[in-house]
Amino acid sequence: MKKAILTGCFTLLLLPLHAQFTITSGTPLTLACDSSEQPVVETALQLFRRDYAAVFADSLRILGSLVDNQAPAADAQARQAHILVGTLGTTPLLSAFEEETAALQAQKQAFLLKVLPDGRLLVAGSDAHGTAYALMELSRLIGVSPWEWWADVTPMHRDTFTLPALYSDLQAPSVEYRGIFINDEDWGLVPWTRYNYEPGSEYGTCTIGPRTHGRVFELLLRLKANTFWPAMHECTTPFFLTKGNREVAARYGIYIGTSHCEPLACNAAGEWSLRAQGDYDYAHNAPAVYRFWEERVKEVAGNPMIYTIGMRGVHDGPMQGVT
Repeated sequence: MKKAILTGCFTLLLLPLHAQFTITSGTPLTLACDSSEQPVVETALQLFRRDYAAVFADSLRILGSLVDNQAPAADAQARQAHILVGTLGTTPLLSAFEEETAALQAQKQAFLLKVLPDGRLLVAGSDAHGTAYALMELSRLIGVSPWEWWADVTPMHRDTFTLPALYSDLQAPSVEYRGIFINDEDWGLVPWTRYNYEPGSEYGTCTIGPRTHGRVFELLLRLKANTFWPAMHECTTPFFLTKGNREVAARYGIYIGTSHCEPLACNAAGEWSLRAQGDYDYAHNAPAVYRFWEERVKEVAGNPMIYTIGMRGVHDGPMQGVT
């Protein structure tokens, strides 16, 4: 009997193995984020640090990547961090990931979470808001609810957290400005802030200040919102007349808008009697009204703002000087 002999060539293909991203309690974790990032990114970074400690009972090491020719060791250390955080056009940390971040180009407030082949996590934003939202999304993934403070949603302790190999999440808002209007603060926010955050103020002069707004703005940031119309009834000191309010809004990346009867960020109900003269009447007192608006626009020119256009009477009243 003749035997058939099969001959041939066999090739062994060595495919690259992709690692998953893993956090393990008790194992040091480092995060790199360039010091040139905008304040809203720094705010989100500190919130994520706090959330990480709450979930894993551990501390997070944050590297401010000194990406320049004078600090090659720091640069190399930052690039090897477990989590790389950056904004397009802001940090050289993302220069090696042009292909991964291409989908972020020309988008507003978009972000990408992506597990790299070596198991590191890329956290990238199309702009500073996007990067901050990416960090807040990572907080949500590890188990921290946006309502953790406002609704007492205590995060559960975890020993490990894993994102699978090649995990990728690209998100972008469908509405550019998203937020809330504090309306009718008299019965709710005023007593709450008086008894908790701004003690001593009386009804009619209550100050809703940066401590209160900081809590509101944290919730907005965690919910990936960016817009706030302040309380504007006569029972409270106007937003822009309260020291620290605009600064805390900037730290949380919040655009300040105003309601239907507050043109050009001017709260006529609470401010006209304090910083203007005569009647709020453009027909007969145009120079004073114009000055009232112009001063505020110049004053807040460096802040993220959304301006309401069109005059109305004080509060919800009819316009003066016309029938």
